[in-house]
Amino acid sequence: MRRAVVSICAAFSAALLALSSAPPSHAETPWFQPNVGNATQVLSVVSTGGATAKMDVWQRGANGWQPVLVGVPTHVGANGMTPQSHDGESKTPMGIFTLDFAFGTQPNPGGGLQYVQVTKDHWWDGDMKSPTYNTMQVCKKADCPFDTNPASGTENLYIPQYAHAIVMGVNKARVPGNGGAFFVHTTDGGPTAGCVSLDDDTLVKIMRWLQPGALIAVAK
Repeated sequence: MRRAVVSICAAFSAALLALSSAPPSHAETPWFQPNVGNATQVLSVVSTGGATAKMDVWQRGANGWQPVLVGVPTHVGANGMTPQSHDGESKTPMGIFTLDFAFGTQPNPGGGLQYVQVTKDHWWDGDMKSPTYNTMQVCKKADCPFDTNPASGTENLYIPQYAHAIVMGVNKARVPGNGGAFFVHTTDGGPTAGCVSLDDDTLVKIMRWLQPGALIAVAK
């Protein structure tokens, strides 16, 4: 379900222009600063209780950190957040994660991240017995070398919620059972299985702004 966010998008575009055209008068110290190294772009997601959170978008420049967009309503896991993700818990992992690449059923909206336009043959392998667990794979369902049954945790990526999505670098070691398929994606208006979801129009604006090296910071 998409919601109109014309005013938010306009404010977001204006904020980006202001950041690029004039130095800020003062900087703020965001909560995640000690943990993001030299990153210059961070999506901050902080719980507001249950399966909801707010997202603030931050840019670091010569004068320090500046909020580009604040208070974006988001949904997280149906069962809230957790310090350590596990398959099947419907909880969003807390911590600092990379934003590795983007994908979606829709054409590439632009931006600095690699983008994959997915088809019905694109999957996120959730089969804990598979050597490609917690990675994107492309295969015809009948030919996939991993279990494509949803009960296995595998997801077909050609769904409305993935009109646009950004891959969160959770469980990069691909430890079976420690969870996978964590994305920032288009909301359907309700809780997620552990992802972070928001309005598609705002997500597209953010994707066009993101560059390699951006991070997402998730906390209660």
